[in-house]
Amino acid sequence: MKPLSTFPSADRRKAIGLLCDIDDTLTTDGRLTADAYGALERLHRAGLLVVPITGRPAGWCDHIARMWPVDAVVGENGAFYFRYDGSAKRMRRRYAKPAAERAADRRRLDELAERILATVDGVAIAADQPYRIADLAIDYCEDVAPATAEAVERVLAAMTDAGASAKVSSIHVNGWFGDYDKLAMTRQLFAECHGLDLDAEATRLVFIGDSPNDGPMFAHFPNAVGVANVRDFAATMEALPTYVTQAAAGAGFVELADALLAARQ
Repeated sequence: MKPLSTFPSADRRKAIGLLCDIDDTLTTDGRLTADAYGALERLHRAGLLVVPITGRPAGWCDHIARMWPVDAVVGENGAFYFRYDGSAKRMRRRYAKPAAERAADRRRLDELAERILATVDGVAIAADQPYRIADLAIDYCEDVAPATAEAVERVLAAMTDAGASAKVSSIHVNGWFGDYDKLAMTRQLFAECHGLDLDAEATRLVFIGDSPNDGPMFAHFPNAVGVANVRDFAATMEALPTYVTQAAAGAGFVELADALLAARQ
């Protein structure tokens, strides 16, 4: 990972959008700071496409798509995208799987949650689980004392043994039934809503994240950026970002936003 300062100005100037993880990338210690939210506003006003790509639940994503200065949001690690059309006052929702499959998956995930809680100490169902549609979130350090690395691995193993896809974020282990991920749904969003081929435009879109569940995005985008705390997960990442900020979490997000906007000026 190279310092963000080495990200060429010409490449930053070509950027048409910024895709961003939320937890510990846009937020700091679980809170969205005024500086980070202000950076979203400045990027949006400058005409860049701004799309959070998150593991957070559908309930949160509905609010984010409606209320934040963003063009859309991809949620639950790629289970859907939500895009709010302000002029029509209509939310567009696209899911990776149809409703009947999601309902069947929900029953399987509830059973899986019971097995995990019965066999793994130190973890809990995430507080935002009631607002989720398509996945199971196991909290290992957000609202519980940090669990051991062994406990996290046991949660991952339980999910994969059940046939689920599983990813570790900076706060949760997420599991779902399906072969989609953040990248697949982002690709669908850009094709359907912006008429853009995500593969062809990879060099003109910047992604910023911090943890293993951002791996597919880090691997796809040549100009991917990690906030400084990405180093905490570097040894377990399937792919690393090209650049890394000096600052951690939300301050690192602001650092990248400033760099992109400065290049445009």
